[in-house]
Amino acid sequence: MIPSRQFPLALSAAGAIALGLATPLQADEHEPAWAQGRSAEMADSPLAPHATPLTVTEKEDIPLDQLRMPDGFSAEIWAHGMPGARMMARGDDGTLFVGTRSIGRVYAVRDNGDEREHVIIAEGLTQPNGVAFKDGSLYVAAINRIFRYDDIESQLADDVAEPEELTEAFGLPDDEHHGWKFLAFGPDGRLYIPVGAPCNGCEVDEDTHATIHSFEPDGSDMRVEARGVRNSVGFDFHPETGELWFTDNGQDWLGEHGPQDELNRLSESGEHFGFPYCHAHGVIDPELGSEGACDGVTMPAALMGGHTAALGMRFYTGDMFPEEYRNAIFIARRGSWNRTLSDGYDVQVAHLSEDGERAAISPFMVGLLDPRENAFSGRPVDVLQMPDGSLLVSDEQNGAIYRISYETPEYME
Repeated sequence: MIPSRQFPLALSAAGAIALGLATPLQADEHEPAWAQGRSAEMADSPLAPHATPLTVTEKEDIPLDQLRMPDGFSAEIWAHGMPGARMMARGDDGTLFVGTRSIGRVYAVRDNGDEREHVIIAEGLTQPNGVAFKDGSLYVAAINRIFRYDDIESQLADDVAEPEELTEAFGLPDDEHHGWKFLAFGPDGRLYIPVGAPCNGCEVDEDTHATIHSFEPDGSDMRVEARGVRNSVGFDFHPETGELWFTDNGQDWLGEHGPQDELNRLSESGEHFGFPYCHAHGVIDPELGSEGACDGVTMPAALMGGHTAALGMRFYTGDMFPEEYRNAIFIARRGSWNRTLSDGYDVQVAHLSEDGERAAISPFMVGLLDPRENAFSGRPVDVLQMPDGSLLVSDEQNGAIYRISYETPEYME
């Protein structure tokens, strides 16, 4: 269990600097949320989040030719023209539903063979990032509001019927800071929903914020599955064990290279993953932690880099890719803003250890970050396996979805 939270300060300002951590600065209520916790040493820092384009990127301007993958893999533009495309869910009849954050839309993409067409099925919502599909119904999460669109795939040729609103039943908090959601149904049939910390770093009610909850599909029977989870925007369930694996974004303004983002494994409901007292693989928070703050914390299965924004992730269970990818995890890293030299903007692959408790991370799809110019041309946010075993990757920056496929190279035949 996690020790008592009535801790004195773990480190003095000088001690924090000696460990490479920035000293905390009290939040200014007039500052934007992303600036909370900015250190006194970095008060004049030019670092700030990168704005997401809200207009269509023309197909010829999408940087497909920059993508690089291992031998045998290739990428194509599967769909485009959807500003802000982020999280994805696939319907029973093959419709791809795509949530957004800043633009407030939900898209539906139909595959007509040689090309894909999309329609906007919802707009004007507040950060409708989370989408999930079950039993013919689409579930959409827009901060605290939950909607269910019944029989949605039969309505796309006409006006979509008004959804059933389940907001009151789920009773989620309405904080916008880290309030955007990821949705997924577990092997137990329950709907899993993260609730991020409403801050950069602060103490929270551990039954409400910095958690992953699960519910019955109607919003009843809430359970807290994981605590101490600062901001998870992607998870999936191991195809054999059913264990929940999830990404978690590390705290900003504590240093250029950390605390690192995490890939975590939940082996038992109710585990604590450290926030806000313990970060990454045992980094004690310089303001809220103290000696022993990491005792009883479940450590990450792997670290994902400092401020890389590891988001959507899925286990690969298809037959198209080589056997070495079976039951590996593909993870989209949207890319950093809270570091001078950028990192991320790619898709990584996590190969699990033999005991299934740890993972080794390696690059899979790269090329959207130019380290020489310290500039990026795309921001992967989510991944989704298709029935044929190919992999879709959403690119929020370009409003596009890539399809990655594999054919054995001739020299390997």
